[in-house]
Amino acid sequence: MKAYSPEEAVDLAKQAASAQFDETVELHLRMGLDPRNASQQVRGVALLPHGLGKSVRVLVFAQGEAARNAENAGADYVGADELAKKIEEGWVEFDTAIATPDMMSKVGRLGRVLGRRGLMPNPKSGTVVPTEDLPRVIEDARKGRVEFKLDRTAIIHLPLGKVSFDKEKLVENLSAIIDAVMKAKPSGAKGQYVRSAFITTTMGPGIRLDLRSTLALASA
Repeated sequence: MKAYSPEEAVDLAKQAASAQFDETVELHLRMGLDPRNASQQVRGVALLPHGLGKSVRVLVFAQGEAARNAENAGADYVGADELAKKIEEGWVEFDTAIATPDMMSKVGRLGRVLGRRGLMPNPKSGTVVPTEDLPRVIEDARKGRVEFKLDRTAIIHLPLGKVSFDKEKLVENLSAIIDAVMKAKPSGAKGQYVRSAFITTTMGPGIRLDLRSTLALASA
């Protein structure tokens, strides 16, 4: 299969998109890691300079001063026990969840609902934060904060933006993701860290990225 530079691959993905809606452009990285090895886990956050092309609904588990901070920072939903109960009953009408450390005893029991949707607040992904950091984290979430982690098949899946984005914006978002993934390289990684990379759209074909030019985007 032919491999393309990031610019060429983004062009091809945009041309191949034929759905009647604004498809999401996705990045899939096959990693040279063992998902069963605790020292080879990858988890992190990338801040996309051009966002994801959609409004992000932010929920914050907080109370007291922290709740007031979250409300003032523009969080869509803020609360404690009442929010937890609503989620236990199946409500998940939000895109990202943030919590203050004191709320984790309440949030922990929501793992069955939030965990499988990738919405569980976690210190490693920067979504369990002290009161004073809430405004920054809420703002980051709105701007295009995306979390990534290694799945059980040693692949990282990430959105880059929308087909309607200019090529330059998609490439800049790609650069931010590659930079974040490279910086998150675990100490237990051995051999080739990233083995292959593909771009696709929601309904489009996979387009292989030239690995050398793609990884060169890190800190470019």
